[in-house]
Amino acid sequence: MSRKCVISSKKPRSGNNVSHANNKTKRRFLPNLQVSSFYSNIAQKSFRLRLSANAIKTIDFKGGLDSWILDAKENILSPELKKIRKFIVSKQA
Repeated sequence: MSRKCVISSKKPRSGNNVSHANNKTKRRFLPNLQVSSFYSNIAQKSFRLRLSANAIKTIDFKGGLDSWILDAKENILSPELKKIRKFIVSKQA
């Protein structure tokens, strides 16, 4: 499982640990990924996604998974989210 958020595309970054003596060693800054479950009112189903904390806040701000995924542009969605969107749209019709 990759360490990448499927919504915000946050991924590990690299940098340096800097000691008091100004010694520099390489390190990685990992995104704050959480496995969270979102319930779709349209599909009457729950979806588990591995998202960054920032993406979880965005979905909550937009009013839930249904409203966020239906308003999102098709070209920014990952293949996993495209399947979820297709499923929600088919249940909506």
